[in-house]
Amino acid sequence: MSSLIRFILYGLIALLAFGAGIYFRDGGSSLRAVSQPPGALSALWALTLPDLQKTPQSVSQWQGNVLIVNFWATWCAPCREEIPEFIQTQKKYEHNKVQFVGIAIDQEAKIREFATKYGINYPVLVGSFDTLAVSEAAGNRQQVLPFTLVIDRQGQLISVLSGGLTQEKLRALIDPLLSK
Repeated sequence: MSSLIRFILYGLIALLAFGAGIYFRDGGSSLRAVSQPPGALSALWALTLPDLQKTPQSVSQWQGNVLIVNFWATWCAPCREEIPEFIQTQKKYEHNKVQFVGIAIDQEAKIREFATKYGINYPVLVGSFDTLAVSEAAGNRQQVLPFTLVIDRQGQLISVLSGGLTQEKLRALIDPLLSK
């Protein structure tokens, strides 16, 4: 892919994220769960992407955990705000079979720098503009970032959320799933 096309694609993603940031700037009170079509997770379970060490990782390896999959980018303001919340929540639930997985739609070098700076303590996978199709299949019709899926231990999609999340909202989603 030429650098001009890549620049244009990343520019379009940035505009979408900017629009989502404005829409959700109230700190996440516009978060909403969306009803899902059957098989919404098929594309997610089939997804294999490189991690920050360039090792291919299949999302399906984390089935059996309460799984929080977050699509994000380094230039997305609501994403940058929620990632510290994810880090703290992952730490809180690390012994409860709760697994966060970040799927970054950005350049690998920028993702690596961001993950190091913030001390991300959960797997970060390197996606591309094409990876947003997976989030779209799960309900992200406007392809906004951040976009988060909450999946229970049985592999059922529990929540689909657009916009930034706080620890409080995360705990409200995760706690009921721990006893299942």
